[in-house]
Amino acid sequence: MAEEKATPSYEQAREELTEVVRRLETGGLTLEQSIELWERGEKLAAVCEEWLQGARVKLAAAMARRSDAASGHSEDAPF
Repeated sequence: MAEEKATPSYEQAREELTEVVRRLETGGLTLEQSIELWERGEKLAAVCEEWLQGARVKLAAAMARRSDAASGHSEDAPF
């Protein structure tokens, strides 16, 4: 069995997912090809969701730090 590729970046996964969707929408594929593409698309969508969830967590942490800093040192807060 072939070893799985390393996790692609968000941008790589999104680009490949876009291509998968385009190929599925174009049609002309066998049922087996369509199923394989669908499964690949599901995996890519999960990778994108993982990246986005990670970004949400980082953003929430940064906003919490900013809020904590602002409430503790209001004169030093940039906004």
